[in-house]
Amino acid sequence: MTHPARFRIGITAALLVLAADQASKYWVLHVLDLPDLRQLVLLPVLNLTMVWNRGVTFGLLNGFGDWGHIILAVLALAVVVALGFWLSRATSWLMAASIGAIAGGAVGNVIDRLRYGAVVDFIHAHLGEWSWYVFNVADAAIVCGVAALLLDSQLAGRAARRNQTTKPGDGKDHLADA
Repeated sequence: MTHPARFRIGITAALLVLAADQASKYWVLHVLDLPDLRQLVLLPVLNLTMVWNRGVTFGLLNGFGDWGHIILAVLALAVVVALGFWLSRATSWLMAASIGAIAGGAVGNVIDRLRYGAVVDFIHAHLGEWSWYVFNVADAAIVCGVAALLLDSQLAGRAARRNQTTKPGDGKDHLADA
């Protein structure tokens, strides 16, 4: 059953992530002109590095040929539809916001695939010789959304266990009785 307030939270999160993602990519491409700069060092551990990602997360599955960006965009949109159904059944505000963040990030990357044939990645974190994959705001929202869903699952499981170990009316923990 759809809970209107939670649904609005999810839609708002999706729209905020999508707006931040597309605005950051516009700035990187058209204001900063990172494709010509190629790389800009911001901090000893953070660069802006231009990468056109033709695969999925971390460049995986980039061997689909000329139709790859279309295939990956269609798959991502199917996932967004499934996320919409899940959002309509969200049981907490954290779950709703997380699903919205994941969906907003997915849509942001789909827009890139359809517009450019690849996803615009530009955030490059590194420490000495260690370097993480180059990513974007949408990717960060997807990863944070998944992490928040895991947290929500743990919190819900803990609350369910707490409810099972307390007898109604006395407020005492009856784990010893079990």
